[in-house]
Amino acid sequence: MKVILKQDVKGTGKKGDIIDVSDGFAKNFLLKKGLAEQASSVAVNSLKLQKEAEERRRAEEAQRIRELARSMDKSKITVSIKCGENGKVFGSVTSKEIASKLADLGFEIDKKKILLKEAIKTVGDYAVEVRLSEGVSAKIFVTVVPE
Repeated sequence: MKVILKQDVKGTGKKGDIIDVSDGFAKNFLLKKGLAEQASSVAVNSLKLQKEAEERRRAEEAQRIRELARSMDKSKITVSIKCGENGKVFGSVTSKEIASKLADLGFEIDKKKILLKEAIKTVGDYAVEVRLSEGVSAKIFVTVVPE
């Protein structure tokens, strides 16, 4: 019997897969628990339409992320930090502070997407990578000045 899985089923398949299983397994387990539906022509067509719509949505989202990366690339932000008399820095500049400065410029970026090898603990200019999604990143420039 051919069925369309509504959820991931361990050892059988993933959600949206059209699989061929034995009649007993389909009737007594998959259909009874609501994990699958019988693969009629109407159900197969609606599944195909859903997959196409999902693919279009993903493509639009990827395009939006690429445009955001293009507009953000080479942006410059300035972060001020408390310094002592000798130029010794108190604390450090973290990804959270960089994210808040980017938000001031109009870029709402999660702090987890800002890649810092280590916290910035000295005054100066730094190039920081912002990874927006898999394969899409932007490079911004952070200037740290004494407060």
